[in-house]
Amino acid sequence: MKKWLLLLISHGFFLALGFMLGIYYLPLMIAPAAPDSPTVLALGENAPYTGEFRRDLPGSDRFHWGQGTVFVSQEHIALHGLLAPGPDYKLYLSPQYVDNKADFLKHKASMQRVGDVNTFENFIVNIDGEQASHNINRYNTVVVWCEAFEQFISAAQYRE
Repeated sequence: MKKWLLLLISHGFFLALGFMLGIYYLPLMIAPAAPDSPTVLALGENAPYTGEFRRDLPGSDRFHWGQGTVFVSQEHIALHGLLAPGPDYKLYLSPQYVDNKADFLKHKASMQRVGDVNTFENFIVNIDGEQASHNINRYNTVVVWCEAFEQFISAAQYRE
């Protein structure tokens, strides 16, 4: 009986571990190629605003973080840096600075969702179509949010 219990516990542990690792690494395996640094930096040269993603935000943790420079223009938002890998990342513009999950949820109705973030080393999210009418001057912060798990990832204030 002890042998069966030990086998059940050990197999259950490794099954759970494999599942958790799959959730973490699957987005990395299926992510499209990230834009290269020269491309992102070239877009940044003409961007009127910049901000910084930092790992030490109150809402960030060991598995949910961003770091690097964010470039904001009327045509696109780009990151030269890194994001912790994860599924279903969305990019938002916020009219007020938020740096944690509670503040994000409190102000989400006043934010504008710009698009999906599908890469974790550098990204470029184009603002086109119906979103082109959203004036970046109405907002002051870029936020990366995981919709699937309602998890704050990072934020960068690009203007006061």
